[in-house]
Amino acid sequence: MPKLPRDLSGKDLAALLSKFGYSISRQTGSHLQLTSNHMGFEHHITIPAHDPLKIGTLNAILKDISRYLSMERDSLIKDLF
Repeated sequence: MPKLPRDLSGKDLAALLSKFGYSISRQTGSHLQLTSNHMGFEHHITIPAHDPLKIGTLNAILKDISRYLSMERDSLIKDLF
């Protein structure tokens, strides 16, 4: 299982997720909302714009995205980082 980065900010994660078609749709306070349209289905995810993101928060976000993209979480991590 690949290790998650410990020093990743919310804005950095949002930039990395653009590889998978996510873009920032809005920002409310210290949270970014990203939207992706994959195979006709929209997916919205909220990422705190904290620096750094807590490891549990990052893990939950990556789990949600891997389910949406129908790919293994470890493959997603390898592709992102």
